[in-house]
Amino acid sequence: MENALAWAQGTMESAPYVAPMLFIFFHIVRPFLFIPVAFICITGGLLFGLTYGALYSLIGVTLSSIIFYFFIKLMPKLFDRFHRLREKMFGRHHQLSLPQVLLLRVTPFIHFHLVSIILIEMTRNFKEYAKLSILSNVPLAVMYTSFGQWFQSLHLQHIFILMAMILLVFYLLRKKEIVLKWEDFFSPDLQK
Repeated sequence: MENALAWAQGTMESAPYVAPMLFIFFHIVRPFLFIPVAFICITGGLLFGLTYGALYSLIGVTLSSIIFYFFIKLMPKLFDRFHRLREKMFGRHHQLSLPQVLLLRVTPFIHFHLVSIILIEMTRNFKEYAKLSILSNVPLAVMYTSFGQWFQSLHLQHIFILMAMILLVFYLLRKKEIVLKWEDFFSPDLQK
């Protein structure tokens, strides 16, 4: 690992514009390599420092979200699979609030693109999606870039306490209303 960091820092010194572009590109191809977003953001903090690491991570995850938006629109069956997963996790009629989405985005065990599906469902068009995507990616990029080493040094009991606090805040920030559609309330299955 030290050799890789030394190579990356040597590349940054010899070609300062190549390293950020490679890092942003790595964010874009990350879903195909099954690498968690948090790992790449932590690496960005180690390589570029807090300010530039967070900025490059924000650009990378936002580009990844935008590419996912267009990709998922081309593949409706994949969108349906993500939608069913969202319904299983959060309920069919439960709509998440923006603070809940922000918490989901920084929660390490929630799939990054599942949150993107939630954002797609919350918005009416691409412009709204892009705005909410940038807004939800800022805490992710800043938090994992700045606290990367801190997260790695946590003990298991501290991780459980942190996750319990996130779940409690997630519950407290929920929307207090449920919207039932007429068709769901009077489904044909119930009329038999």
